[in-house]
Amino acid sequence: MKKLLSGIIYLVLSVVFIAIGFVGFLELRGVPKYDAPKIPDIKVEVTPERVATGAKIASVQCIFCHKSPDGKVSGKHVTDMPPEFGEIHSANITQSKEHGIGNWTDGEIIYFLRTGVRKNGQYAPIYMPKYPHLSDEDIKCVVAWLRSNQPAVQASESPTVKPSPSLLVKFLCLVAFKPLPYPSNPIPQPDTANINEYGKYLVVGRYDCWTCHSADFKTLNFIDPEKTAGYCQGGNIMYNLEGKKMFTANISPDEKTGIGSWTEDNFRKAMHESKNKAGKTLRYPMLPYTALTDQEVTAIWQYLRSIPKCCNKVDRQWDKDL
Repeated sequence: MKKLLSGIIYLVLSVVFIAIGFVGFLELRGVPKYDAPKIPDIKVEVTPERVATGAKIASVQCIFCHKSPDGKVSGKHVTDMPPEFGEIHSANITQSKEHGIGNWTDGEIIYFLRTGVRKNGQYAPIYMPKYPHLSDEDIKCVVAWLRSNQPAVQASESPTVKPSPSLLVKFLCLVAFKPLPYPSNPIPQPDTANINEYGKYLVVGRYDCWTCHSADFKTLNFIDPEKTAGYCQGGNIMYNLEGKKMFTANISPDEKTGIGSWTEDNFRKAMHESKNKAGKTLRYPMLPYTALTDQEVTAIWQYLRSIPKCCNKVDRQWDKDL
């Protein structure tokens, strides 16, 4: 009996010491850093057309998280991040050579946006979006916008506040989220005449709708988004600016719990005016995306009508008529 008790105590202590050691390992290791990558030799020609397209993409993908009170994309405390991710601050991505990305090459920016790996090999955790499906032209447009004379990207000498990712983030970066592969083949512009394919590109490539509207950030399939658990079926946990938990909407074509009973005009008002079909204002983190063209909204609408419907009733107490 004493031997059995001693064995149990030894086993428990061993597990405790292993757990403590693993936690210590995660703390010391932090977010992974890889070998410095081979950066593609790309030089982006900055044209007015590219800057305009890049600004539109940035208005959805970059501005809100990176825009500071001075109007520049010099970074800020991202208060609507899940608290289990830690204290997250976005980076200064202005043209400052000391504190921003003014010394980055075009290839370094594109490699980072595609893979999540900086030029020194440092990996950006799960809270920094990656863009493996953005077309080559669109990603060049984003770079052109970052290089432009628009006020938001002009040099700001505000240093980036170092984020404090949680143990969960460090663990997920160890076991689940790795750098995405840099595309081995060109990614062409979508065929805008093929409305469903164009809509799919906008949802998974240009505007990233699927990441928020799927089941959980931790189970996103970045390589093949449509295989993600709960793809576009809502229920993902997000937070408003006061730290209140919100759940993303089911945007599958289910008539009862999704947008299957909506009209295209209902959907257009949701995208452009942030209004639901009853005319109520949708709550943050849903924003009005006024920069999207009517053609883009129609394409997204048509694509969402083509995906599998799922009866998934999301808890949206503030908006019973959605």
